[in-house]
Amino acid sequence: MTHETHLDNREHDAEFAEAVIEGLGKTKKSLPCRFFYDAAGSEIFERITREPEYYPTRTEAALIAESAARIAERTVAGTVLIEFGSGSSRKTEILLSELVDLAAYVPIDVSGDALREARERLAAKFPMLRVFPIVGDFGADVRLPENLVEAPRLGFFPGSTIGNFTPEDARALLEQFGRQIGSGRLIVGVDLRKDLSVLIPAYNDAAGSTAAFNLNLLTRINRELGADFERRAFRHEAVWNGDEGRIEMHLVSRRRQDVHVLGRTFTFTEGERIHTENSYKYTIDGFREVAEGAGWQVTAVWTDPQGWFSLQELTRN
Repeated sequence: MTHETHLDNREHDAEFAEAVIEGLGKTKKSLPCRFFYDAAGSEIFERITREPEYYPTRTEAALIAESAARIAERTVAGTVLIEFGSGSSRKTEILLSELVDLAAYVPIDVSGDALREARERLAAKFPMLRVFPIVGDFGADVRLPENLVEAPRLGFFPGSTIGNFTPEDARALLEQFGRQIGSGRLIVGVDLRKDLSVLIPAYNDAAGSTAAFNLNLLTRINRELGADFERRAFRHEAVWNGDEGRIEMHLVSRRRQDVHVLGRTFTFTEGERIHTENSYKYTIDGFREVAEGAGWQVTAVWTDPQGWFSLQELTRN
């Protein structure tokens, strides 16, 4: 059984336009990474997860498989599983295989196409599972059917997406999830600090998938906002910012050029960057501090043998 909820597309389009104009108008140009995930961007990201350099997906999937039985043991029958930023829901299948007594699964994602594909696949694999997709940003309010409003909730936020936020914004997001989940639990995928010989290639793979993912943002701006970005005039760059503890992705202008968006002209100098994404890497203690600042307690941590990635269970204080 499925029911799909949509946010107002006009509101989303206006938000996109406003964010692009504001970001390109800054002295240090930037664009929010949440706009990577149009249909093409979501498809490219799935390709990235299969690249040999991109360790997070396979490492986290192994951790979910390792911890799924324990998570299920601690989950009461009739719980609603809410996934924030679900994408293809492929890793979620591992958890769903153990959570056999769920009341419903609520995946939230900006890509309606990804949600529909996931819904069809899950319906075939878990025919008794009720699925209520929500098309929109994972920060959107979760509006459940009336018969599920009082059900206990288990939040799921995999993929190290929490690393795309500054620690301050991550704390605010965890607070918001707390309001959505109430007295329930939250499972979060958190990427850990590691050698740069592993970290940098994960964001600049040899096949160029991450570069295509980054550059697709310009294609989306051209298509949806009538801009005239020339993709070939920009290149992808991934760098480690040790002071901030994060990987940064940029689009770098190859030459001096003018770009037009919604009647505005934006001038780029050669080498000028558009900052498109941050990916913060945490220590175990560092993330615990963020979680506790948001009113959560870390009750379990699973890591791979190399200590590259962690899956963490949070409960409300």
